Amino acid sequence: MTSVAWTRRRLAFGRFWDTFRGQRPGVIGLAVLVVAVVLALVAPLFIDESVTSVVTGTGAKMAAPSLDSPFGTDESGRSILLMVWWGSRTSLLIGFLAALLSIGIGTVIGIAAGHFRGWLGAVLMRVTDWFLVLPSLVTALVLAAILGGSTLTIIMAIGVTSWPSTARLIRAQTLAVEARPYIERSKALGGGHWHITTRHVLPNVAPLLLASTTLEVASAIVTESTLAFLGVSANKTSWGTMLRGSYDWGAANAGAWWYILIPGLCIVAVVMAFTLCGRALESVLNPRLRKAGA
Repeated sequence: MTSVAWTRRRLAFGRFWDTFRGQRPGVIGLAVLVVAVVLALVAPLFIDESVTSVVTGTGAKMAAPSLDSPFGTDESGRSILLMVWWGSRTSLLIGFLAALLSIGIGTVIGIAAGHFRGWLGAVLMRVTDWFLVLPSLVTALVLAAILGGSTLTIIMAIGVTSWPSTARLIRAQTLAVEARPYIERSKALGGGHWHITTRHVLPNVAPLLLASTTLEVASAIVTESTLAFLGVSANKTSWGTMLRGSYDWGAANAGAWWYILIPGLCIVAVVMAFTLCGRALESVLNPRLRKAGA
């Protein structure tokens, strides 16, 4: 039975990959993401956190791009290339973990609200609606300021303020799944709440979660960069803190366009890549979108 199950999974993945390859923007986005993640993972093999220290900068202040510093330097003579490379670790880490926290909270609340139709479901949706009307960026800014600046608090601030849209999406999908006849048969055979939600509902909403996660990571990276630019950071170098530094030191007035452009382009490229992947996954995993595109 195990070999049969693995064979089916391999065949399903093969069909998925064949369909995904037909989504050229998604493939381009995936390639950009692979490069970005690999570069972030291998960064400690070539450089260390000392490249972000103000006492190790050896270049001239805000020097233009050259052979010695391909992306120029900042106000302390630090290489923008090395700082962007090391900062990718912080930006991607916060983006991934905040998105996972947001998706996790949204999935649990969404499935519970869709499965329990009584007062519990109503209360969960009212809580979701309350969080939904709150300005997520302002709420995250306040939470991060109260909890203090650290990687963990930034992740929590972003994660606990960005889950409502996921919860509503998962609830709608849960209602659609539980309207199918085999759910009634499962209940008639004695299937409990845990069995139905984990064995029937969760596998059916998992493809939707995969697409939502990629889009949520893009949103989390933008939020982290915005928080860092507004002064609430994890006290580590990231693309957002670099943009904040360029603003504080007047890079625009000094004509140091590289100090602003390079971190900004990194944010745009990675966010766009996640968005392209997410849209491609939606087209592949959503039968209605797949038929519409055919």
